Amino acid sequence: MSLEVKLNIPRRDFDVNVSLEVTPGQVTAVFGPSGCGKTSLMRAIAGLENTANGDVKMAGEIWQDADFFRPPHQRDVGYVFQDASLFPHLDVYNNLQFGLKRQVSDKRRVSLEQAIDLLALSPLLKRRIDKLSGGEKQRVAIARAVATSPSVLLFDEPLAAVDIPHKQEILRYIQSLHQELDIPMLYVSHAIEEVARLSDNLVLLDKGQQLASGETVDLLSQLNLPFARYEEAAAVVDSEVAGHEQDYGLSLLRFAGGHIRVTRSELALGSRVRVRILARDVSLTLSHPEDSSILNIFPAVVESMVADGTALRLVRLNAGGQIILSRVTAKSADKLGLVPGKYIYAQVKAVSPLV
Repeated sequence: MSLEVKLNIPRRDFDVNVSLEVTPGQVTAVFGPSGCGKTSLMRAIAGLENTANGDVKMAGEIWQDADFFRPPHQRDVGYVFQDASLFPHLDVYNNLQFGLKRQVSDKRRVSLEQAIDLLALSPLLKRRIDKLSGGEKQRVAIARAVATSPSVLLFDEPLAAVDIPHKQEILRYIQSLHQELDIPMLYVSHAIEEVARLSDNLVLLDKGQQLASGETVDLLSQLNLPFARYEEAAAVVDSEVAGHEQDYGLSLLRFAGGHIRVTRSELALGSRVRVRILARDVSLTLSHPEDSSILNIFPAVVESMVADGTALRLVRLNAGGQIILSRVTAKSADKLGLVPGKYIYAQVKAVSPLV
C-alpha cells in the first residue's frame, strides 16, 4: 500500500525533482521555504499538474508513467488544502456526505461515523459552515478527506491559515489519524515545529531540489543541513512515560540516554511521547554538577561541531545513542576543550513535549 513517487515538474523559475516513498501508517513531511515546489509536488501526485514527468504508483498500481496518465478524479487521494474549501450552502454533515460520493461502497475502509469521531465533529454536524471557526472548518475538511477512505492522504499546509490555539488542537487530531488509520500520509509545511511533531520521515526541498531525505529524528540533528542554522535548531527525542512525581507535578520520560523530567503529563505509563530539545537550551559541563536547579543532566560524547557564525558553535552530542544538539559560545567551546570524542555532561534547561 506504499505511495511511490519519482517526478520532474517543469516550472518557469526551476524544475521540481523529487523521489520519495510513503508507507502505510507513517507520515512523510515535505519541508522547505515558501515557493520551493512543495505544492507543485502535491498537485502532481493528485494528478493536477499534467506537465509533470515521471512515475507515480500507489500499492503497485500505476497512476502515472511515461505512457499513462490517470486523471485526478480516478486517483484515490484525500487532499486537504490550506483553505478548507467547504460548500457554504451545506451544513457540516452534508459536506461530509458529499465526500462519500467519490468512493464506491465496497472500497470504504473508514466509515463516516469513524471520521466524525476521529475529528470530534458530533456537536457540529448541523452547524452552517459560516458559523464555524477556521480551526473547525479545517477539522471538517480533514474528516471529509478521511471519510472517502483514500489510499493516501495529502496535507498541503493545512494549518497555514489557522490561529495558534486551533493549530495545536488540529495537530492533535492529525496525530490521532496517524495512530488510528493505516493510510500513508504526506504532509507539506514550512513550519519546523509541525514537521518535528508529526512526521516519521522527512524530505527537504530547496528551489525544487531534494537536498535530503530520511528519518525526521536523524535529519533534524544533522549539522550539514539548514536546520542546524535555524534559531530554533533542535533535536527530537522519542521517549516513553516511565513514571510520575505527583508531589512536584512532574512526569519522568525514559529515552536512550536516560530520563527526562517534564511538566506533569496525563499520559499513561508506557505511552510514547516525542519531545523537542532546543540547542540553545542545552549547556555543557565537564563534570556532573552537584548543586544545580537544572533537573535534566546526563552524560554524552561530542560527535562533531561546526561554527555558527564567529561567536557560536553548534555541537552534536551522543547521549547513549540519542543525538542532542547544543549551541554554545566559541569561547566556551575552547574553554571546555570540545573535540570529537570528548566526554561531557549535557544540562537541559527546558524540554517541550510534542503532544
